[in-house]
Amino acid sequence: DEKMNDIFSNFRKVDEDLLEELEEALIMSDVGANTSATIINNLRERVKKENIKDEQGVREALRKEIQEIFDATDNTLKLETKPAVILVVGVNGVGKTTSIGKIANRLKKDGKKVVVAAADTFRAAAVEQLEIWANRVGCDIVKREEGVDPASVVYDAIKITKEKNADVLICDTAGRLHNKKYLMDELIKIKKVIDKELPDSSEEVLMVLDATTGQNAISQVQAFKETVDITGIVLTKLDGTAKGGAVIGIVNENKVPVKFIGVGEQVGDMEIFNSEDFVKALI
Repeated sequence: DEKMNDIFSNFRKVDEDLLEELEEALIMSDVGANTSATIINNLRERVKKENIKDEQGVREALRKEIQEIFDATDNTLKLETKPAVILVVGVNGVGKTTSIGKIANRLKKDGKKVVVAAADTFRAAAVEQLEIWANRVGCDIVKREEGVDPASVVYDAIKITKEKNADVLICDTAGRLHNKKYLMDELIKIKKVIDKELPDSSEEVLMVLDATTGQNAISQVQAFKETVDITGIVLTKLDGTAKGGAVIGIVNENKVPVKFIGVGEQVGDMEIFNSEDFVKALI
């Protein structure tokens, strides 16, 4: 991160001015005021306790503080049952459908049989896009005509998942936040269908966030969190200049791990999140 590098290259001594500058840089990176303050308060303690005097020491200590936020969550994908379900949520335009295609591709490479459900029935484009991905990856897709009840698509998809003896069902969902009440009711209905038809299955609820939206991503998480229990984050568009600092605040304040990151346009460009690499790129 440029601002961080500037601060460290102009390093004079460890004092309050330095800590204030670092806090400001974190806020500028979209980490969020609360989390930035927590990180710097902890850094202040650590610097004192470990008697850190040099630039490299401060940088390492700051990385450790951020690393601890990520280490407090478990980012493994929980798919212990057969079938297991992945419900994918998020606002339109964050790369939800593409992420589903890439996750399906990863699972297929791991030898799993995957079914995808096109439960975003309000956008014909979303269904078409998911179909292209399903064909590319080579997995089954369950879709219905535009405008049907999304929960009924999920119901059909569960039936087909059982019939085909598939390992994982991935459900796409709508993301029209401007119609929030309706959208959230829809998610509750989908969730009920899953819980009723597959009561003992492992279930991941992955929220897709665009790394370039910064603080906006935080309010998106809050909106969905009221309705569904988000188990993990998929961070997309991390291939550009965006370093996705907002995700530190999201993980810290919601205790939700980042499970995948999207780093490009290709089908294989979905990686398991490596927090150490991420922190190094940021600090």
